[in-house]
Amino acid sequence: MLYVLLTSAIAFIITFVAIPAIIIIAQQKKLYDIPDARKLHTKPIASLGGVGIFGGFFLAGLLSIAIKTNPEFQYFFAAATLIFFLGIKDDILILSAIKKFIVQVVAAAIIIHLSGLRIESMHGFLGVYELPLAVSLALSYISIIVIINAFNLIDGVDGLAGSLGLMSMLLFGGYFYLVDMTAYALLAFAMAGSLVAFLIFNFNPARIFMGDSGSLLIGLVNAILVLKFISVADTAAVPFTLQSVVAIGFSVLMVPLADTLRVFSIRIFKGRSPFSPDRNHIHHLLLDRGLGQKQVTLTCVMLNAVFIAIAFAGRGFGSSYIMLSITAVACAFLGLLVYFKKPVPKVFVVQPLRHRSKSLGSTNTKVVSIATEVAIVEN
Repeated sequence: MLYVLLTSAIAFIITFVAIPAIIIIAQQKKLYDIPDARKLHTKPIASLGGVGIFGGFFLAGLLSIAIKTNPEFQYFFAAATLIFFLGIKDDILILSAIKKFIVQVVAAAIIIHLSGLRIESMHGFLGVYELPLAVSLALSYISIIVIINAFNLIDGVDGLAGSLGLMSMLLFGGYFYLVDMTAYALLAFAMAGSLVAFLIFNFNPARIFMGDSGSLLIGLVNAILVLKFISVADTAAVPFTLQSVVAIGFSVLMVPLADTLRVFSIRIFKGRSPFSPDRNHIHHLLLDRGLGQKQVTLTCVMLNAVFIAIAFAGRGFGSSYIMLSITAVACAFLGLLVYFKKPVPKVFVVQPLRHRSKSLGSTNTKVVSIATEVAIVEN
C-alpha cells in the first residue's frame, strides 16, 4: 500500500506543479485551443494539459515499477511515449486521421508483439473461448485502437474524459492491488494521481484542456489494463477470481466505448469518415437537453457507475447476458436523449465587424467576438 500511495503522490505533485507552468508557456507561445462552432468554450484555452499528465504518470511509473521483474513494462512505456508524442504533435500542428491511425497501429503492435499482451480467449462470451491466432491478433488490434480513440472522442466537456479515466484507473488499480499484481496497480495509480491533479485545473470553467496528448494516453493505459484484466481475472493465477470478465471489463469503459462505436457507425452509415467531427456525441446530446458542463460530466460518470454495478451484480449470468443488458440500457438512455433533444442554435461564422454589411442589422442577433471573427447565433 505504501508504494501505491507514494506513486500516486509523486504523480500528483509532478502534474500539479507542471500544469500552471504549462498554462503560462501556452499563453506566451499562443498555443491555444481556438473556439469554433462545435466547441463550448468562448475564449482560447491552453490545450497542452497532456504534457503535465504524461510527466507525472511517466516519472512516477518509472520510479515505482521494477522493469527487471516486469519486463513487459518497458514496452508499455515505449508505446505510451509514442502515443504521447503523437498527441502533442496533433495538438500543435494538427495531423491527418491516417497519420494518427498509423502511429496507433504501431503502438498497438508494440503492446501485442513485444510485450505479449493480447486477447487470447473470449472467456465464454457468445459461447467462444480460445481464439485462433489470426482472430486473436485482429481483435487485439481493434480493441486497443478503439479504446485509445474512445477517450479522445469523449473529451468534449470540461472534466469528462479525466473523470471517466480516473474512475477506470481506480477500479483496475484496486483490482490488481487486491490480486497482488502490484506493477499493474502502480501503473493505474500513477495515472490516477496525475488525473486528480489535472482535474483541479480542468473542471468547469477549465483553465486548461488535456488535448490529444492526454486523452490518447489515457486511452492507451486503459487498453493495457483492460486487456490484462480480461486475461487474468477469471484464472487460477489470481486469488480473487471473477466471472464474466469480458462484460465487466467492457462495463468499466462502457460510456466512452459505446459513444465511440455509436458515432463511428453513424458516420460510416452516412458515407463519412469515422474520424470526421460532428455534434453527435453523448455529451452533445446531454448539452442539447439543457444540462451544464458539470451536470454532463456527473451524469456520464454516474451512468458508467450504473453499467459497472449491473455487470458486477450479474456476473453469475455470463458475459453474453450482461452485455445484452447493459447495451439495452445504453440504447434506451440514448434513445431518450435523441427523442427529447432540444433544437440547437445555428452558428454562422462571418467576417470581422469592420467588413460586415450594414444590412445585417442589430435587433435579433447576439454577437460574440472570437479572435478577429464574429459568431452570430441565430435562435
